[in-house]
Amino acid sequence: MKILTALLLLILAATLAKTLLMSFRAQSPEDYAGTSPAFSLKEHLSGSFASEGLIYGPKGRVTNSFVAEMVGTWDGDTGTLTEKFTYSNGREQNRKWFLKLGEGNTFTATAEDIVGEAKGVVSGSTVSMQYQIVLPPEAGGHTLTATDWLYLTQDGVIMNKSEMRKFGLKVAELIATMRPVSGGQP
Repeated sequence: MKILTALLLLILAATLAKTLLMSFRAQSPEDYAGTSPAFSLKEHLSGSFASEGLIYGPKGRVTNSFVAEMVGTWDGDTGTLTEKFTYSNGREQNRKWFLKLGEGNTFTATAEDIVGEAKGVVSGSTVSMQYQIVLPPEAGGHTLTATDWLYLTQDGVIMNKSEMRKFGLKVAELIATMRPVSGGQP
């Protein structure tokens, strides 16, 4: 029995180590310091964007997809990012992020469906942000802990990967692109 218990503890420790050291959650802003192109919230989240994305459920399968129109504007150190989503299941959603630059490379963000403030860091070609999001009632109304990473590519496209957790367990994942659209509306 002691051997079985020790084996189970070893498996649990190895799984935890893999999750914390060799996964999406293991990356940190310091991993991307000095990478280029340098991400500037004011520069790269300004203007119009077209976005496409996939949402994966807890079993790793695509559960929904979306297209979105986004518009970012700035006034000094305060910005807004307005998002209009259309999902493959026919649902539409609007969100407006209110961004505020902070000390160093930090920022905060709020939105109607966010609990409190999102906290973010810009590092090299990346942005990371952590927050709690409340799902709409038709999606269960759950409050999830989200981790977002935005990666700026050489041609100005932003790749977004997000992971949502409930009670520490991954329940959803999102992968999306944000492409700048010249000349106004996407």
